[in-house]
Amino acid sequence: MSRLFWLLVLAGLPAALFLPGLYSRAAHPSDTSPAAEAHLLEIGTSSAARKAVPPPADIKVVSYNIRWRGGDDLHRLIKLFREDAEIGGAAILGLQEVDRNKKRTGNQNTAAMMAHELGMYYAWAAPNSTEKEEQTGVSILSAYPLNDVRRLVLPHKGPGGRRRVALGATLQLGGGLQMRVYSIHSETRMKVSRKLEQMKAVIDDLESFGKEMPAIVLGDLNTWEPAAVDDTFKLFTKEGFQTPFSDESTFFQRVLLVPIKLKLDWIWLRNLKASGHGIDRTIKLSDHWPLWIVIGKPQRSDVRFGARRELKLRPAAVCYSEGRSHLLRF
Repeated sequence: MSRLFWLLVLAGLPAALFLPGLYSRAAHPSDTSPAAEAHLLEIGTSSAARKAVPPPADIKVVSYNIRWRGGDDLHRLIKLFREDAEIGGAAILGLQEVDRNKKRTGNQNTAAMMAHELGMYYAWAAPNSTEKEEQTGVSILSAYPLNDVRRLVLPHKGPGGRRRVALGATLQLGGGLQMRVYSIHSETRMKVSRKLEQMKAVIDDLESFGKEMPAIVLGDLNTWEPAAVDDTFKLFTKEGFQTPFSDESTFFQRVLLVPIKLKLDWIWLRNLKASGHGIDRTIKLSDHWPLWIVIGKPQRSDVRFGARRELKLRPAAVCYSEGRSHLLRF
């Protein structure tokens, strides 16, 4: 860690990118009730989105921190999601650093635009902001309708009192099949133990759907420390998840010509099997690389059990989908 820290300092990059507690913590807005933050959960669809039909034997899933792409980069990314040999044609996209109405991305609604262009259902969520603009958010885009969409404010504040969120949704795959998916963007500048508690908050939410519910937990968990990588493997494995990915890097930057590679991004499966996976390192639109995985469709017996347990909802203070949200149609 010390070598990485000094490389960042010498390069003039903010040391607090990797050191928790280096910034003073400003007061977080006091009104964090579901009603006050309902506008930070958006659910919508494209008119071209298909109705629920039985899924094919294989379903491709992509996790990607897109680093708030907009403009021409966003159009290139949409084209890649259609045509790329590795990530193209995915039925499920879990994205992080997805802007909505921010100046740096032309005040576009990135998730809604992508859903419109790709013909998909979508949900987007962001934490409350201490600034004039919204924080960047997380998104799920799906070829299948979304149900029981939940915005989860992750425990523990980061620098300046900022928060991070996860987004969960149940995908209605058709033919009576369904699957739970979460997209997470964990805090960078935080102790490893607290990062694990952010991950555990998502796993705890999943428990309300029953142990047999097929599930995917993916995203940028910001596990840049070796201990964080090891502990993440232990946590998810203990909770009954599997991943075909090892500790290979998913993030790349050069600092003073020295390559910095980190394991930040993950895809975890529960009650699902992977038949293929990879990291598309040819795509350089972000400082992260997209991960992709191909899974077999869930088993009907698993889904029925999960559906029965779905009635056990979490409190409204955590489940922000109980408040009003925007429904956009193109």
